[in-house]
Amino acid sequence: MKHRSTRDVVEDLRRDHRLIEVTDEVDPHLEIAEIQRRVYSNGGPGLLFTNVRGCRFPMASNLFGSLDQARYLFRSTLEAVRRLIEVKLDPAALPKHPLRYAGIPSTAMRMLPKRVRRGAVMANSCSLPDLPQLKCWPEDGGAFVTLPQVLTTDPGDRDNLMRANLGMYRVQLSGNEYDPQSQVGLHYQIHRGIGVHHREAIARGEELPVAITVGGPPAMTLAAVMPLPEGLTELTFAGALAGRRMRMVQGDHAPVAADADFAIVGRIDPRATMPEGPFGDHLGYYSLQHPFPFMKVEHVWHRDDAVWPFTVVGRPPQEDTTFGQLIHELTDPIIPTVIPGVRAVHAVDAAGVHPLLLAIGSERYMPYLDAQEPQELLTQANAILGNGQLSLAKYLWITDDPGGELDIHEIGQFLQHMLRRVDWRRDLHFQTRTTIDTLDYSGTGLNQGSKAVIAATGRPRRDLPTELPANLRLPDGFTGAKIVMPGVLAITAPAFDRPERGGDRSELSTALSSQPDTQTFPLITLCDDAEFAAADLKNWLWTTFTRSNPAMDVGGVDEFVLDKHWGCRGPLLIDARVKPHHAPPLIEDRQTTAKVDARATRGDALAKYL
Repeated sequence: MKHRSTRDVVEDLRRDHRLIEVTDEVDPHLEIAEIQRRVYSNGGPGLLFTNVRGCRFPMASNLFGSLDQARYLFRSTLEAVRRLIEVKLDPAALPKHPLRYAGIPSTAMRMLPKRVRRGAVMANSCSLPDLPQLKCWPEDGGAFVTLPQVLTTDPGDRDNLMRANLGMYRVQLSGNEYDPQSQVGLHYQIHRGIGVHHREAIARGEELPVAITVGGPPAMTLAAVMPLPEGLTELTFAGALAGRRMRMVQGDHAPVAADADFAIVGRIDPRATMPEGPFGDHLGYYSLQHPFPFMKVEHVWHRDDAVWPFTVVGRPPQEDTTFGQLIHELTDPIIPTVIPGVRAVHAVDAAGVHPLLLAIGSERYMPYLDAQEPQELLTQANAILGNGQLSLAKYLWITDDPGGELDIHEIGQFLQHMLRRVDWRRDLHFQTRTTIDTLDYSGTGLNQGSKAVIAATGRPRRDLPTELPANLRLPDGFTGAKIVMPGVLAITAPAFDRPERGGDRSELSTALSSQPDTQTFPLITLCDDAEFAAADLKNWLWTTFTRSNPAMDVGGVDEFVLDKHWGCRGPLLIDARVKPHHAPPLIEDRQTTAKVDARATRGDALAKYL
């Protein structure tokens, strides 16, 4: 099935019994988002809401509710895309297996975007307040577009679609200081392609045309989050995945996807900003209000029978987890060709994606030595941290795998493999005063923080304990030690309510240094609630890596500095307590949860997923 619109997607899912239509009234203010979160969490199907309070457009969510469902939507084209990737990896495969790759030329042709004068999206006009006013979390600054496709072109070559940038950059529809009839906020994070066009517009002293589309072929949605190399437009990937060339309307505005359901078209003054946010984001916290660009809206269009697709983000996993899974599935084979020596990379969704990156590299340069100390792995780590959005990683754990036994997606197994081998005297390397994810508030300011590379190789150095040390003694205020997994301990620490509270880590370090049984634990996390952190691996990953800034929050037992290299002889301590400068976590509105609880008692098709 090659979909042109969200309506096509909805009807395709309906035919395969992958959709629930909700006909009674739902409120776009918090309620519809709460329903979506529960349905996704319980493995439910796609949702079509046909009676949205205060809005004449139907809304659809959970269209990518599982990896199986995403594969179903792209069932006609996924194999062709995979074969295209195979040929990119090994061009010699094409003449060797001509029948297998017979469709490659036509797939390649479909990757070229196509210019058109008109499109279905331009059939009707409306105003910004007519669009669905979706608010997902209680402290959100207004209504947001949560599945936007934001397109810009190079200001110096505006007619060149092959230099267009398509990204999923947050769009605030209302609230704050925006004129509800003519302005929308644009939030784009560091290391995003639109920033290159923005800077060029500043240099030229020109406004930057922008087109925000919603809906249309689902390939456009996936392409907008695809981490493609700079200079390669996402429109080519969308064409390959959609099975047809992406039709783009060009005129006195930014190119607009002709088959989209909705389009918001206008321009930004690249030097002007306005407060944007807060917004409940995918790390599980609010991103706070900051000055960001805004667009002066010139047109709002929609196609006949338009459906507004949306998603809800929050603490992972959410529906955007599926995007990551599908992207990993398609791009994992390419990694070794992009970064020599690196066999696999995995951005850990449960930790908020960018805070934690795992990698499998290789030690190839001195095979005649039985090396126990990382060498080439550090070169590969630097290459990873210099590559596009991978550069946003805050913690990078990298090892080699000579026996080919590691599965990088088995996170507990991977971390235990490293913890058996790591030597904290040499294997931890910091990058200080550098950039981190815009949405991560564990650092010292917007986009500002630090990174840590943990590189380990060789034979195991230790067995990992699975039981608490007998007669464990903790300083006053430290309680509730819990085993997270073999080798990892979580300890409830006093609340971190002022800057000097970080000094209590030294009290714990001193206490642990005199207890030999604790030295067998290579990693200890200080947290506000050890029982919560140790309840399952996902809790620990989220707590540890979203709430710590390596340069400020990593310490150790018997730590030292030698030749400007930091290390420790005992366990590593990561202070993952909530700090005063952290953004608040996402908490549901009680009245809304009670309202959705009541829906769950109705006994209809939706109720079983609530």
